[in-house]
Amino acid sequence: MLLDEYKDIPYKAINFLGAQINYGGRVTDDKDVRLISVILQQYINRDALRDGYKYSESGIYQSIPAGSLEEYLVYI
Repeated sequence: MLLDEYKDIPYKAINFLGAQINYGGRVTDDKDVRLISVILQQYINRDALRDGYKYSESGIYQSIPAGSLEEYLVYI
């Protein structure tokens, strides 16, 4: 529903919901909440939608083009 309300994807709001609302209520250490925010920013951002986006510096894990189940299994 959140995504349907906006013309552009509200990445900042989604990251806040994930880090501060969903996890933040369970994590008591403020440094851990901050770490969760940083990690989520790697995965929930505009660049993650493009093929070949690297989720880490190693490049081992990256987004791949949409395809069939078999293509996903081959990648995995």
